[in-house]
This record gives sequence, C-alpha cells and structure tokens, in this order.
Amino acid sequence: MSNRTRAAALCVALTCAAVAACSRETAARTSAAGSPAPVTSDPGVRVCVTNEASGDLSVIDAATRTVTATVPLGKRPRGIQLGPGGRFLYVALSGSPMPGPGSGVRALPPPDRGADGVAEIDADTLAVRRIIHAGHDPEQLAVSPDGRRLYVANEDAARLSVVDLSSGAIVGSVFVGSEPEGVAVRPDGRVVYVTSEADDAVFAIDTATNALIRRIAVGHRPRGIAFLPDGSRAYVALENDGAVAIVDSVTHRCVRRLALRGHGATPASRPMGIAVSRAGSSIYVTTGTFGSLIFLDPAGGTVSGAIPVGQRPWGIGLLPDGRTAYTANGPSNDVAVVDLDRRVVEARVGVGRHPWGVAVVASRTR
Repeated sequence: MSNRTRAAALCVALTCAAVAACSRETAARTSAAGSPAPVTSDPGVRVCVTNEASGDLSVIDAATRTVTATVPLGKRPRGIQLGPGGRFLYVALSGSPMPGPGSGVRALPPPDRGADGVAEIDADTLAVRRIIHAGHDPEQLAVSPDGRRLYVANEDAARLSVVDLSSGAIVGSVFVGSEPEGVAVRPDGRVVYVTSEADDAVFAIDTATNALIRRIAVGHRPRGIAFLPDGSRAYVALENDGAVAIVDSVTHRCVRRLALRGHGATPASRPMGIAVSRAGSSIYVTTGTFGSLIFLDPAGGTVSGAIPVGQRPWGIGLLPDGRTAYTANGPSNDVAVVDLDRRVVEARVGVGRHPWGVAVVASRTR
C-alpha cells in the first residue's frame, strides 16, 4: 500500500469518527441571534464551508442554520466545488505555509508537498473517498459539466492541472501565469478560464486539447470568476482595481470594467468571490477587507446595491431557493446568511478558523 493510499485511508477513518461524534452533539454553533431560524424553502440543503486555518469542513443545515458536522480534511482547505449530479465534493488542500499579515516568502517554512492534493468527499456520507494528486499548492478548482475532468489552479507552480477523475491521474498541465487562482468552466464545457493574480490576466484553455486559446488582459489582481448560464459572458473580480471585468467568453476579449464603489471598512472595495444566480439575472461579489456584498445587474451592466456582510468576505454560495446567500468571513470565523431580496444579513453561523470557500449541496434522490 502506497503512502498516499494509507493517507487517504486514514483520512476516511478520521472523517467517519468525526461525523459520528458530531451526530452525538446536541447542538452546534448557531446564528448570532442565539436560536435557529428555519426560513429556507429547500429542505435538506446543506452549506459546506472550508476552514483554511483549522483544516476542516463545516457542514451547515440551511433550514436550522446550525453546524451539524465538522470533517477533518488536511492542510489549508480552500477552493471547494460540488460535482455534477451533487454526488461528490472536491476540496483543494495545500501544504504551502499559510502567510500571516505582512509576512514575506523568505520568512515562511518550506512547503509540505505531501499535503498537497484534492479531497474527494461523498456528499451524502461526508466520507473522504480519496486524495487526488493534482499538482503543487492547489488553490481553486472546477469540475467539467460531464464530471470527467477536474481543473486545478496550482498557485506556487503557475500551472493548471487537468485531472482525469476516473483514474485520478493528471492528464494535462498548462502554464497559466504566476499565482493562478480562480477557475471556471464555460457551461458548454469547451473552455476553462483561469485567473492569474500576478499576470493581471485570464487564460482561456481549450478543454479538448488543453491548449491555450488566448491570454486576456483584464486588470489588476484578478481573483474569482464566474460565467453567465448561457456562456456568453464571464465576470472577473479585480481585487486591486476595485472593479469587475466583463469578458466576452466567445471571442475571449475584455469588453468592459465595472467599478465597484460604496461605503465599506476600507477606502476601496477589494473584489474577491463572485457568484451568478441560476437564471443569470443577478451577480453577487464579495469585497474582502471592504466588508460588503455588492449586487450587479448584468442586463444593465450596473451596480444595483451593496450591504455590509462581515469581516473580509471571500467565498460565496447561493441556495437553490434563489433568495439566500452565504458568505465566508475569514477573520471572524463565521458565515453571514444573507436575504438577497431584502438585502439584509439575517444571521451569522460560527464555523471553523478562517473560513474560505462555500459550496451548497441540495437534497437529491438517492
């Protein structure tokens, strides 16, 4: 048995033990109001939150807004995606040391490459099925619409790894510029976009050949990225510009930058995470140290509103009801539950340390 197989087996055992322990608890961490607030119209929906500093996954029951399980994963879980059909969750794990405020690269210990990988988690049982080797320092990832390929941004390596999910083998590796982060597959599955923080660009990759189609200059420090449901446009959060880039995802050209202004905790917005409503009629952007969730109208190409949601919101997940969002607020170790219609924070749920990514798992027929 290989070391990686032993590690995966140990992770499964720890996961099952942790889930069993959680099921015996009478209550987990609740909303700031101190009592459950069942409001969702989608029974059985769970919100899964990666906690970068505590190395685990918090699972929240969306109906009661309580943490029902905490799953140990490994070092620095960040990016999280639900695969097609809702059967498996994929979480990026990194052995690269977590930098503190103002710390330089030279001050950090060497990376633990044995901790790099992607955890594949059974969405029903929360058991870790395997750890997939997916290159150095995985940060964010995306799954192809047919569930056959996994695309992983390797931040330290400046590459995109292409993984065959049936075998777990890397079948392609593409240079995509320094510090790649955001990854999104166009809804038709034919193109994958990767943001490069240091190169100020988005790299468009042909999924049939794993060849570079175009390097798209978008603006300074691109982070999260999301497509409209029809695949006609991609929206890219530009942290250092306080803006969102709008990309024609057919011609692969940036057509406009939309400035995100308003009142926040810092002088300028710091766009980070981004999510598109199921119908494509609304776009939601988290703004890091600015502390707000900004609402965009893609039809008009305008900012339609903004509300404060917490300390340094990054990851965001939308419930199937279309009326509720969860944002991961790192420094305060909680997530905000946002009513998107009324544009208010209804509750806060305590999770692990330094929550980062959010994925929503809807109930499905077993």
